[in-house]
Amino acid sequence: MSDFVKNLFSPLTATLDFIQKYFKSLLFLLIIFLIFFSADEKVLKEPNLMKLELSGPIEDIDSFMEELKEAEKKSIKGVLFVVNSPGGAVAPSVEISLAIKRLKEQKPVIAYASGTMASGSYYASIWANKIIANPGSTIGSIGVLFQGMNIEDLLKKIGVKPQVVAEGKYKQVGTIFREWKPWEKAELEKLIKDTYDMFVEDVAKARGLDINKSSQFADAHIFTAREAKKVGLIDEVGSIYDAKKEIEKLSKVKEPVWKEPGKFDKFMENLAQESSKLLFNYLNGLKAY
Repeated sequence: MSDFVKNLFSPLTATLDFIQKYFKSLLFLLIIFLIFFSADEKVLKEPNLMKLELSGPIEDIDSFMEELKEAEKKSIKGVLFVVNSPGGAVAPSVEISLAIKRLKEQKPVIAYASGTMASGSYYASIWANKIIANPGSTIGSIGVLFQGMNIEDLLKKIGVKPQVVAEGKYKQVGTIFREWKPWEKAELEKLIKDTYDMFVEDVAKARGLDINKSSQFADAHIFTAREAKKVGLIDEVGSIYDAKKEIEKLSKVKEPVWKEPGKFDKFMENLAQESSKLLFNYLNGLKAY
């Protein structure tokens, strides 16, 4: 009887053993198939429009600048610059701003605020041909910030005394080990003021605003999209659809073909998104009442 049962289920057992043994290979082949054999007619056409995305804090911009090189290709006739960033470090923000300015000299660029376009990310966007903002986005925060801690009392409590060897009067400006001296604070204020003036001057020049009325748009105020339009920080309030249509019009392409991410990159992005959803749903189910 046992031999009969074994013989009866032997094909199923063999199949399961095969799948278990070669699962990784089968999965790999499936991925390769999806990447290379699911192309449609649109993918085969050379793209003439491209979307550049700037999201999250602006710090390391190497990958963004690599993407921007793709946008500089002659085959790309227009660029949609999608921004959702709270800003970040001054130098990389200015670097992106100047890169967008150079790009605009070659082809039309539309900047689109999909969520937050503030501080450094607004600086990065000012030279676009037009700035369009989602109705629910926040714009502005034109200002410069430097902050530090004074941990002198904390160090005293735990019995730690810092030792510093420095050469140059201003070398310890901004130190966290003691309270800043008046002349040190004044030096930082001078640095911040000069950077702020550069920011305001560039915004006024790029947006055609009166720098003598900078208090109306450059006091670090955060505007809604509608308010930002009133003070001249953006051109239109609209959707991503509107922004795409605008760049298609400015680029004068007869048949818009948007550059799509590589199939493998798209697959990995979708995989990451689905994994995040599963994790969120799982964690969301763990509640204590």
